[in-house]
Amino acid sequence: MEFFFTQNRPEQKIRNRFIWFKKWALERQTYKTLCRDSGYSKDTLQRTFYKILESSPVLKIIKRDHVNLRMDGTYFAKFCLVAYQDNFDGYTQLIRFTDGEHFEEVKEDLTNLLLLGVKLESITSNGDKSVLKAIKKTDENIIIQRCLVHIQRMCLIWLTKFSKHLAGQELRKHVLILLKIKTHNDRIWWIKNLNLWHEKHKDYINEKTINLETQRYWYTHKFLRRSYFTIKRALPNMFHYIDNPSIPKTTNGIEGYFSHLKNHLDLHRGLTLKNRINFIKWYVYFSNEK
Repeated sequence: MEFFFTQNRPEQKIRNRFIWFKKWALERQTYKTLCRDSGYSKDTLQRTFYKILESSPVLKIIKRDHVNLRMDGTYFAKFCLVAYQDNFDGYTQLIRFTDGEHFEEVKEDLTNLLLLGVKLESITSNGDKSVLKAIKKTDENIIIQRCLVHIQRMCLIWLTKFSKHLAGQELRKHVLILLKIKTHNDRIWWIKNLNLWHEKHKDYINEKTINLETQRYWYTHKFLRRSYFTIKRALPNMFHYIDNPSIPKTTNGIEGYFSHLKNHLDLHRGLTLKNRINFIKWYVYFSNEK
């Protein structure tokens, strides 16, 4: 019979309990469940987890060719997390903690990814102006794919469900089938009908309301007009996925990732700001190991 002895050094204790930290961070396991399965008390596990959260892991950037990236930012109480994720397997190549999606920071991140061997073929984005500008300034050859779900979602907010005018009703129906476009013929038909809609209703969407006292004016049907021009401006970058199926047409994958992360973090509301940030780094690190 062989006997294995565990050294009693503090760092060894931390290593022995690391598996429970991983379950706590990644699998949404509560202290009650962890105490039952590990045999440790809640106080012991808490001390161990907070000790681990004093530091954070280094995320590894993997050299890859023909990378179709999806990028997005999500907001927490005191910071914004921007993530760059490979659509092939969901591997998160890079994250940044900041206060928003800024041109200089996004450009710096993309430049670093390229320098470290991540050869970007496309980037799917929600269409923030700073992000679009940063992509173009980094490398004009990177294909920009606009997130169709984001375009659809915004238009459906502006186009009321029970529009009184035919123009709003028709455009809403057209926007609702946006995600069903799969072929070049679908794309040609969809754009053709959008143009026909505009030709039919252009006088209506250009109607203005004038303040007789100040002579200032504004567009009467501003939300309808905004919906149309949002689509019109995005149109050149809406359908690259038809030519290359590896390009994601939405950022749903990374939005789902953010949602799971927030659900995990919500279980641990008592963490300090530093520990919340380090928790996110560990979560991303563990997720990349899958």
